[in-house]
Amino acid sequence: MTKTAFLFAGQGAQYLGMGRDLYDRYPIVKETIDQASQVLGYDLRDLIDKEETKLNQTRYTQPAILATSVAIYRLLKEKGYQPDMVAGLSLGEYSALVASGALDFEAAVALVAKRGAYMEEAAPAGSGKMVAVLNTPVEVIEEACETASKVGEVTPANYNTPSQIVIGGEVAAVDRAVELLQEAGAKRLIPLNVSGPFHTALLEPASQQLAGALEGVSFSDFTCPLVGNTEATVMEKDRIQELLTRQVKEPVRFYESIAVMQDAGVTNFIEIGPGKVLSGFVKKIDKTAKLANVEDQASLDALLGN
Repeated sequence: MTKTAFLFAGQGAQYLGMGRDLYDRYPIVKETIDQASQVLGYDLRDLIDKEETKLNQTRYTQPAILATSVAIYRLLKEKGYQPDMVAGLSLGEYSALVASGALDFEAAVALVAKRGAYMEEAAPAGSGKMVAVLNTPVEVIEEACETASKVGEVTPANYNTPSQIVIGGEVAAVDRAVELLQEAGAKRLIPLNVSGPFHTALLEPASQQLAGALEGVSFSDFTCPLVGNTEATVMEKDRIQELLTRQVKEPVRFYESIAVMQDAGVTNFIEIGPGKVLSGFVKKIDKTAKLANVEDQASLDALLGN
């Protein structure tokens, strides 16, 4: 029995006009985006289509990606697709919580709008940086961060694949870690265009604010297992609040999460939402995995075999 996992896109994958063709064609997609606009108090469709500066601002990016992803998830459900497991990268974990039945969609929209605002305030643009380190052993990266921590805050933030790990923190400390990694033989280090050092201890203020916002959210039982970013284990209902609070300031363990899914028998992965970032990671982790992504009519047709 082949098992399928749905993977939900994270921040950075957004683009102007994402999901527009599906919005115009499928009522369920339109209903979902319009439902999000009602919660947010602004026209989300219009923002995604016309306001690129805002779309790339964290407090708007997060609800935009969540709503687009959930809209596509609901469309796939209408077409008869159901996942055996779900996961999402960072922000995508909230889409996964909706898909797994644990979190109400409207509550999720309100929550990620707050999460985006808290993250923006905790790490104003220019307050830190993130660098992707390629083809370097994980121990070497962790050691460089530890040594560079004498200068300031720097830690691994995203364990994307065994050969792509992102480090983040304060500018001076990240720069020092980069020097140490170059000395250790790292050849490819790519600074990322992100608005702040997410998934590092610098996001502690956002984590505390998020904890407050989560107090008022009620969660339901999972209808499908979700593998969480922070511990790369199947999430339990009574720990959702704690794990989401930690997630914003702790590393995302993506490749370990994929391994957990594969151990559970997952061989098919369908990425939902803008871009193909996660599909790219899975391909690097396991060349034999069966991959698809759905972000527009063309990719939907490819999945449905039309």
